[in-house]
Amino acid sequence: MPEVGEDVRFGPPVYRPGKIICIGLNFRDHAIETGAPIPQEPIIFFKATSAICGPNDDVIIPKNSVKTDWEVELAVVIGKKASYIEESQASEYIAGYMLHNDYSEREFQIERGGQWVKGKSCDTFAPLGPYLVTPDEAGDVNNLNMWLKVNGQMMQDSSTGQMIFKVPFLVHYLSQFMTLHPGDIISTGTPHGVGLGFKPPVYLKAGDVVELGIEGLGSSTQKAVAYQ
Repeated sequence: MPEVGEDVRFGPPVYRPGKIICIGLNFRDHAIETGAPIPQEPIIFFKATSAICGPNDDVIIPKNSVKTDWEVELAVVIGKKASYIEESQASEYIAGYMLHNDYSEREFQIERGGQWVKGKSCDTFAPLGPYLVTPDEAGDVNNLNMWLKVNGQMMQDSSTGQMIFKVPFLVHYLSQFMTLHPGDIISTGTPHGVGLGFKPPVYLKAGDVVELGIEGLGSSTQKAVAYQ
């Protein structure tokens, strides 16, 4: 196949998924840095599909936002309809894996009442890709290096091995509460090093550049721009 030129925009690898299901506080060190208790069961929340954009598109800081934050995450893409499946069957239902930056507006998420979805669903808050990597090429997804930098400074440097609830369990668990359809995305949580966890917290401003990657899944770059 011809090599894709550097001037070609990459879009998200999955077109119009039915839902984005996110797992909150799925890394012990991230729960600790945010002052939250360690979950006994997965914390589930949703992210609007209208937040999806390409891996290297600009991230738009929302109108009236002062607490836009980053989260490098492993995203799982469902390959076939899954309902009430066993954990041992989970691999049969996975189409592949992607890199996801689960951007969050912390004031909207935490201080404005209601559910987290408000702070997770702003436009451009779900850059996906650059690739959908099939399971045979992804390796051990429960032990992949993951990292994120802001303006060249390493903020997150961890491994999917630190997840509290692993990928097979998450697919099984979610299928007990909802049917998973082909193209549905499960975002599996982020490690320590988010802006909220610093003392004092650090948040994105216009002009900042965020780079992130997961071993074997590629890397992406987003420039933060102000809402126009």
